[in-house]
Amino acid sequence: MGITDTPFFNVLRERMGFLNASTPKYVPRDLDNRAFADAIARQMPQARSGLAGAAPLAPVKMAATRAGHLDGGAPSAGSGRSIKAPDSEVTLDGNAVVLEEQMIKVADTRMNYDAALGLYQKGLQLMRLASRKPQ
Repeated sequence: MGITDTPFFNVLRERMGFLNASTPKYVPRDLDNRAFADAIARQMPQARSGLAGAAPLAPVKMAATRAGHLDGGAPSAGSGRSIKAPDSEVTLDGNAVVLEEQMIKVADTRMNYDAALGLYQKGLQLMRLASRKPQ
């Protein structure tokens, strides 16, 4: 196995693009997990109480905060608190996007997705097994 076969270089070979990685004076912010959970709970009451007997969802209009923004057309989950990483690196042009951190977040999101997908697939297999005729 050569040095170019490592996962790090595979990512570089695929030229993974990160939004605003070269935008001057851009400071990335993450959505606070609690704020995100609160926004989901506000928009989806069944997330708290279960799907049975849940009230229908009320559409939420996206807010256009600047003249150039589009009105959206799709409902928004509302506003959430964002948090700034305290140890961000800042380049000479003022950009604070750290590609390594973004790659870690992408990998974490992918692992969470794969785990959830695996659970759903196993649950579906179990339901298929339970609904089969005995032989």
